[in-house]
Amino acid sequence: MANHCYGLIMAGGRGTRFWPRSRKRNAKQVLRFFGERSLIQQTVDRLSAVIPPENMWVVTNDFLQQEIRRQLPEVPKRQIIAEPAQRNTAPCIGLAAHILAGFDPEAVMGVFPADHLILKEARFRSFVRAAFKAAETNNVVVLGIQPRWAETGYGYIEFPKNVLPGGNTPIAVSSFREKPDARVAKQFVERGHFFWNAGMFFWKASTVLDLMRHHQPKIATLLAGLPHVHKKSFTKKLAEAYPLCDNISVDYAIIEKAQAVVGFALDDIGWNDVGSWEAVYDLAGKDGNGNASRGELLAENSRGNYVDARKPVALVGVENLVIVDTADALLVAKRGSAQDVSKIVKVLDEKGREELL
Repeated sequence: MANHCYGLIMAGGRGTRFWPRSRKRNAKQVLRFFGERSLIQQTVDRLSAVIPPENMWVVTNDFLQQEIRRQLPEVPKRQIIAEPAQRNTAPCIGLAAHILAGFDPEAVMGVFPADHLILKEARFRSFVRAAFKAAETNNVVVLGIQPRWAETGYGYIEFPKNVLPGGNTPIAVSSFREKPDARVAKQFVERGHFFWNAGMFFWKASTVLDLMRHHQPKIATLLAGLPHVHKKSFTKKLAEAYPLCDNISVDYAIIEKAQAVVGFALDDIGWNDVGSWEAVYDLAGKDGNGNASRGELLAENSRGNYVDARKPVALVGVENLVIVDTADALLVAKRGSAQDVSKIVKVLDEKGREELL
């Protein structure tokens, strides 16, 4: 099985909620938040026991391509591809399926975000192996994360009512639910058979292409016209065709329309999508007053703060702040408002402040 297992790591995002550390050319997925390895390096590290580096493919953007190639020397450079335009996850996955089918008609691909943290890696890999195996005989295989709170920012996977987390046998998925409001999210968690959709999918490359042809014929036709990835004309043809693809997520495009969708209801794998500075604070080591810091911190009568700076920082009488200092910008935010940092990036975009983006 291993020879036909491939990994697609999606690494095209900007990580705007991590401004000012995250920029177009140095985005969230290539930053180090935990230890000495960046998030994308940790992603490859934990998958390498299942998927050999020569079977890894990364789809990113022009801004990050060279940095990712530098950080991942074990992955062949030509397998780290830049999208000519952002078109969401359906065209990205369709492109990877088109490329892999050209190499290996039996290719089974796993799709992984580049910027998540998984602390219980061995447990996670056991599910990845089971999902690859299941994808040999099922159209689509998904991984559901056991919810820890009533989250409104994730979609949910509905399993049968008697589901037990942690089983290694694939289970038929009852439905997919879009991001709920707070009341519905609470109901989902209480019912016990709704799991977070973490954006990790497994399927044959040929299955992806079949689903695209059936449900997204425009995208399928544009991608089918691309030459083999190793031909000189590939980059030029991709630049012409890819921006014409519809901007649509793979969930809406094909997964929610597919037949024979199964999944695994995961138990605790230590998963976190590291969605904001608040998440980094939650995962960081803290002093006796709940302060966390990357760098030297002097705190007097201060509690619950997160500091990321390359210089000593002194806090006096402040609570629950996020402070991030870079050479050209300083962020000060309430921890509970960390999700809104992306609004600052939107303002900078509107003002044309490219030097800060």
